[in-house]
Amino acid sequence: MNINKFVFTLSCEDQIGIIAKTSNVIAEVGGFIVELSQYGDPETHQFFMRCLFELDHNKINLLREKLEQVLGKKFMINSYDEPMKTVIMVSKQGHCLNHLLHQIHAEKLPIDIQMIVSNHLDLKHMADNYQIPFLHLPVDKANKLQQEEYLLQRIQESNTELVILARYMQILSPHLTKRLAGKIINIHHSFLPCFKGAKPYHQAYERGVKLIGATAHYVTDELDEGPIIEQEVARIDHSNSPKQMVQIGSEVESRVLYRAVKYHLEKRVFTNGIKTVVFK
Repeated sequence: MNINKFVFTLSCEDQIGIIAKTSNVIAEVGGFIVELSQYGDPETHQFFMRCLFELDHNKINLLREKLEQVLGKKFMINSYDEPMKTVIMVSKQGHCLNHLLHQIHAEKLPIDIQMIVSNHLDLKHMADNYQIPFLHLPVDKANKLQQEEYLLQRIQESNTELVILARYMQILSPHLTKRLAGKIINIHHSFLPCFKGAKPYHQAYERGVKLIGATAHYVTDELDEGPIIEQEVARIDHSNSPKQMVQIGSEVESRVLYRAVKYHLEKRVFTNGIKTVVFK
């Protein structure tokens, strides 16, 4: 038998019997459930479910047919190990990109990088070191929409499924974010929703905060307002300068972005209005 791992995901109106129906069908076709998570939101009455299971690859179409009979077509089944075609976008700071590339090289992230895109040339050497195509796409007010249209074309041509903003310091236009809704993950160098915008560490320093952090979220039309996937904080005190805070924050950003991308790749993230449900 050709046993493979698959991920079943479902988001629908909450109702009795969904877990039983799903697990019974998987067992009926010879599937083995490895991991199962579910959540029913008491406010929205929405139900979210993720099931990791093993099954003979030749039986996956049979499983889909049987699940459609009891659940309809609201669910999705994806291969667990198949690398996701991804574009990474950066500007001048390379700590998040470096961490991602290391994790991918160590086979901890199933990603197939189609290209690294940047509005500067500062990090081209990192792409060259890993033999990854590098697209230099300078952006200014005059050419922004034209450059984004070209980028969208390249994304579509490569069948890219995920775009990672690894400290890409340009605001994407609503035209682009709408076309790629749910497929763009950004790392913001602040513990949102506080200290949004430019120089959040300096804002935190001026306010004398004791905690700084980073936030990974899906990108929407509203700046830094997308559904939050992952966050982390670091404790500081009065002795930390803005430069030290940036260094501490950079390490936090790298970890948070890595975890958010990993959750997304493993189909652990569900959007629930302006929030997310994340099965860790």
